[in-house]
Amino acid sequence: MAQINVIGQNGGRTIDLDLPEVNVNILHDVVTWQLASRRRGTASTKTRAQVSATGKKMYGQKGTGNARHGDRGVPTFVGGGTAFGPKPRSYEYTLPRKVRQLGLAMALADRQETGKLMAVDGFNLDGKTKSFVSWAAQNGLDGTERVLLVTDDMQARQGARNVPWATVMPVAGLNAYDILRHDRLIIDAVALEPAQEEMEEGVAE
Repeated sequence: MAQINVIGQNGGRTIDLDLPEVNVNILHDVVTWQLASRRRGTASTKTRAQVSATGKKMYGQKGTGNARHGDRGVPTFVGGGTAFGPKPRSYEYTLPRKVRQLGLAMALADRQETGKLMAVDGFNLDGKTKSFVSWAAQNGLDGTERVLLVTDDMQARQGARNVPWATVMPVAGLNAYDILRHDRLIIDAVALEPAQEEMEEGVAE
């Protein structure tokens, strides 16, 4: 059972979460799935039928001493078509919902185990970058770590969006990949409490 201390204007309490043991293979599967979904898949090459080249036979079949060739659009010539080259496609594939949820929970567990998870209830900021930097310094953030700020507090997000070492996103955008590629996670406490309530309801049933 992981105990997460809540800081902030309305902090001073503890959230108990039953986080899973970190499994590198599952995290790899979830991150790979996320990155595959983000791929644009716009790479495209021309086949020999699409290049701008004549289809006329280059020279006679016999008697020239050269190799036998047809048109100049074949892949063996510079400027010719590409054989089996990429065409626009989607790289997306499905991953079971429970696996995706487990991957996110493991990413949270990894940050909690290393002491890099910070739950906040009430930032009490005015939306200015200077105010956020001051708040960060008071809470042990000096810019040496890459920070992911996940909050629905518009003032906090506005104050942090110009800080070079911070990435901001709403709670709805929380995902395993962004958690793992940052050194520290700062998240709204309310985003973790629903998970605690669901766990307690499951025990009661």
